[in-house]
Amino acid sequence: MPLFHLFLLAIIQGVTEFLPVSSSGHLILLPALTSLDDQGLVIDVAVHVGTLFAVCWYFRSDVALAARGIPELLRFRIESRAGFLAFCLTVATIPVIIVGLIFKLLGVMELLRSIAVIGWMMIIFGIVLYITDRVGPQSRTSDGWTLKHALYLGLWQAVALIPGTSRSGIVISGARALGYARHDAAKLSMLMSIPTIIASGALMGIDVVRIADWQAARDGAIAAVISFFAAWAALVFMMKLLRSVSFTPYVIYRLGLGVLLLFIAYT
Repeated sequence: MPLFHLFLLAIIQGVTEFLPVSSSGHLILLPALTSLDDQGLVIDVAVHVGTLFAVCWYFRSDVALAARGIPELLRFRIESRAGFLAFCLTVATIPVIIVGLIFKLLGVMELLRSIAVIGWMMIIFGIVLYITDRVGPQSRTSDGWTLKHALYLGLWQAVALIPGTSRSGIVISGARALGYARHDAAKLSMLMSIPTIIASGALMGIDVVRIADWQAARDGAIAAVISFFAAWAALVFMMKLLRSVSFTPYVIYRLGLGVLLLFIAYT
């Protein structure tokens, strides 16, 4: 794959993975709206791995805390804050794994990879983000995350399997509806992305092992490195911006892109 194509894919994935604008929607649109070939499964997995390392590094103290709680989780004895965080992240991931497996077995995902679907989801869930951000109070912090809220946000996250919805965007919407402050809502969304990306990467990795070759592996490694730095920059930018700005700029972007996509789809 040409280096420019790899660079473009990695930048798109890295920048959009954690911003509430739908990374999967943008990756689907790239070949759909240009003459570029579809990037294929190997590159999809690679850019997700890059963003995974970026979010793990950015929230490394929280990731280390959750990792310390895994032994408690395996023993089915939650005795510390670390174990509880690991338990909440596990519960929040279960819905998206179940729905993802159902979609894969039924072949639903291919039916949803259309410009019209992405356009409608951009608009609908952009409006949802705007309403929840405006109406939701900012009285809760991520330290007060509960098991009930973890399951609730996990159900919201499962909806993001529809391209154009945005995994980070819909989790942030759910968290804001529950009253979490903007910065804390984004933090919960990012932490929830870690086991979700690992699960989806493992699922896609089964197919990658069958089709990968050395050329694809080299391209994947390049894409992973670029997406890591792009995702890191996007995380730093958004988390700092949220201390003084709402999610409205992302809503405006979603609405504008959604309208453009619907115009293209129906004309």
